Amino acid sequence: MLKTSCWLLYLWRVLEQFLNHNRRHQLFNEQSRVVVAVSGGIDSMVMVQLFRETGIPIGVAHANFRLRGNESDGDEQFVRSYCEQHALPFFSRRFDTAVYAQQNGLSIQMAARELRYAWFEELLESANYDLVATAHHLNDSFETILLNWVNGSSLNGLCGIPVKNGKIIRPLLFATRSDIEKYAKEKMIAWREDSSNSTSDYQRNFIRHNIMPLLHELNPSLEQTLQRGLDKLAGEKDLQDWAFEKWAKGYAEHFDDKIIIKKEAFDQFPSGGASILFRLINHLGFNYDVCVSAINALHGQAGKRFIGAAHDLVIDRDALILFPKADIWKEVTIQKGQPKALLGSWAMEVLEEGQLVMDTKWQAFFDADKIKFPLVWRLWKPGDVFYPLGMDHRKKVSDLLIDEKVSLADKSRVTVLESGGQVIWVVGHRIDNRFKITSDTRQTMQFTVSPYFG
Repeated sequence: MLKTSCWLLYLWRVLEQFLNHNRRHQLFNEQSRVVVAVSGGIDSMVMVQLFRETGIPIGVAHANFRLRGNESDGDEQFVRSYCEQHALPFFSRRFDTAVYAQQNGLSIQMAARELRYAWFEELLESANYDLVATAHHLNDSFETILLNWVNGSSLNGLCGIPVKNGKIIRPLLFATRSDIEKYAKEKMIAWREDSSNSTSDYQRNFIRHNIMPLLHELNPSLEQTLQRGLDKLAGEKDLQDWAFEKWAKGYAEHFDDKIIIKKEAFDQFPSGGASILFRLINHLGFNYDVCVSAINALHGQAGKRFIGAAHDLVIDRDALILFPKADIWKEVTIQKGQPKALLGSWAMEVLEEGQLVMDTKWQAFFDADKIKFPLVWRLWKPGDVFYPLGMDHRKKVSDLLIDEKVSLADKSRVTVLESGGQVIWVVGHRIDNRFKITSDTRQTMQFTVSPYFG
């Protein structure tokens, strides 16, 4: 009798921990519609059991990555049968994971992850669910921390797997692997064993089978110790996020066509500037090494350029300036009657008989009879000359930009408009005097340049 009572108390405590974890992190409520990702392994089978005991309406999603032949198909059939037995909605999809990985240059693990989460997003919409629950537990989080640490991650990567990420929730992150195994045994939960988990072919399995046991020898209470550490890191990360947002608002200005970061922003962080810059611009295609080089070049290397996947980073006199990548700025031709042209991150509109209302430097008006089509719109280059408005002699475009104190970074994005091989407009600066509107002008033509967002 006492043994039975202890057994029931243990099972009740696990369910209570499950619910407390949910309440603490506000993962789901009684009205939530949750689809549970179930592979058939012990973790996901325990999770679906706990969800069933809460009474929350759930569906079950199984991804068959077709990586283990008959074993993979057996997993799918096992989960399907479980859902039929317990009257649970069942969703499954088969993926050619190996083919997808090869076509996209990904590891098998990354390919499976991309396919899985893309399907989850689709399933939420098509099947009208609110959340997807995955069965990651504390040991998964610890392994992720070690992997990220070995690969040189920042604080974000050392905080483990997030409990919630958008519509993805992780209700088992309160439990260790041994907790889950004990619960499955006590509840007599059936599961499928993944043969790949017993090998050291993958980095995660290497850490699981080779590194974690050694750490346990050093600290038998490893999980509890690491969990306390994660709780501390979570608070520090929240503080760091707040401080970073405040820093970015004070020093980084976002414009339609560029981002300007003041050099003084890094003065108070002599050893951490590269990390801060990386956090700000890594989504634009810059790796950490480029950020280190950029910080090292802040003083004394004005004009130095760094190339990212989508943008260029230019060291200016007083700032770092990011522009859309230079190789999208190609010469374009504008034919007569063509209403619009695109160059890099700019759009040019052409309007015949434009009204003479000059309200921005990005507008220009010309005597239409003096213009010869096709026009050419391109980046300026050394050697370009024109007759600036109000002047009767030639001037180099480069000299004009110096006179107007155009920054080194902005200078790299100045464009010109040509007619018959002659520069008629240094865009945003000055038109050519020979093409201006006079009292003899019979027809005008207006050009307007504005940022283009795609």
